[in-house]
Amino acid sequence: MNRTPVVFIHGEWLHALSWESWAGRFTGRGFRTLTPGWPGEAPDAGEMRRSPASFGDLGLAALTEHYAGIVRSFDTAPVLVGHAVGGLVAQHLIGVDLGRAAVAIAPAPVNDIPLPGHRSALWPGDSDGAGPRVSLRPERFRALFANTLDAAEAERLFDRYVVPAPRQLLAELGGTRTERGPYAAADTGNTGRGPLLLISGQEDLLVPDSVTRAAYKAYGDSTAVTDLKQFADRAHSLVVDNGWRYVADHVLGWLDDQGVRTH
Repeated sequence: MNRTPVVFIHGEWLHALSWESWAGRFTGRGFRTLTPGWPGEAPDAGEMRRSPASFGDLGLAALTEHYAGIVRSFDTAPVLVGHAVGGLVAQHLIGVDLGRAAVAIAPAPVNDIPLPGHRSALWPGDSDGAGPRVSLRPERFRALFANTLDAAEAERLFDRYVVPAPRQLLAELGGTRTERGPYAAADTGNTGRGPLLLISGQEDLLVPDSVTRAAYKAYGDSTAVTDLKQFADRAHSLVVDNGWRYVADHVLGWLDDQGVRTH
């Protein structure tokens, strides 16, 4: 009997290895797990930081179509679990009826939902000149991504998981709705889609809790299942830091509540 697939979609600044603990936990519960990287992603974060060509000029359209192709390749519709821009991609795909259920964790904003403040403050980086990628230094990672963690944990996470982000993608995410383009849209009124869970960290500085709450409100006119879970004292690093298990287990419990079984 085929196991239900779960496709994990990582966000900007993180490598696909950021899902390694989640994949192990979901596999242990009987799911078939996949953690596909972005187009052009190297096997580990260190190589990504050393490679000036990593990701190239990847934008939201190419990223979304990359994962849409993966989702369409299954005979059994997969569960989608995305973080940051991965959460945006998951919402877009479930909105067009790709996927059985979706979980969007600290998701980049969809539709007309703005990021508060100036885009450079919300999508910070340390520029590699005018090249196609934007790096994140360890001190910036701790201050804005892992702001609830101590220095030792933030350093460990940086070494293991942090990679540069495509400049084109960051520009789209920080822009207006027109600049974001059609792939930043989610069909919030689709009544026939699978269930959707939105998750926020209440100390998140990159995608504030208010942005995730605004997304939840936008789904209010749909009769399809949409749930919201807020984690107190958690930052944007909630999928990789020492509390990741609480988030993962909440997702597993929610999937069980929705009748999503492993087979």
